[in-house]
Amino acid sequence: MKKSKVETAETRRRIVETAGREFRRKGVHATGLADVMAAAGLTHGGFYRHFQSKDQLVAEACAVGMESIVAKAEAAASQSDGRSGLEAIIASYLAINHRDDRSGGCPLASLGSELARADDETRAEASAGFLKLVELLAKHARRRKPELAKSDALFALSAMVGAVTLSRIVSDPDLSTAILSDTRRHLSLA
Repeated sequence: MKKSKVETAETRRRIVETAGREFRRKGVHATGLADVMAAAGLTHGGFYRHFQSKDQLVAEACAVGMESIVAKAEAAASQSDGRSGLEAIIASYLAINHRDDRSGGCPLASLGSELARADDETRAEASAGFLKLVELLAKHARRRKPELAKSDALFALSAMVGAVTLSRIVSDPDLSTAILSDTRRHLSLA
């Protein structure tokens, strides 16, 4: 029996979301298509009904992951509880629960080195998401001049991605936590 367009679109969405979680958890190269399809509750054979290649799936999963992290940052800014929107975004991004949520966290921190070597389409999706985050941070920066706010946002986001990445790499839990808290403290002074 043939699936409806709605069912097909839902299946594709499920594959993309599952792939994004699996790629962020294990890495793009360590995650095979069979792994993604099994995690989505589907057979490997159905993959090519939805995608032309793994690269296409990586690009779409990256786009969805970046949209998700932008939405989380927007939510943090809107629920700032007396802090500035920028401080709320920084605190949310540099939180221990974000560090520990590899599969649901920021693709830039989880897949940065792999994204740097990805195809043009995937890099374009990562770049677009990065720029959306920069715009959001700049919007909430203290600076009045847009070019200075953007510069502050570029610096802050670079430090945030680096801090989460390094906090995941180091084996000492106290050092991992210090990386997050010290980066958060320094960024709040900027």
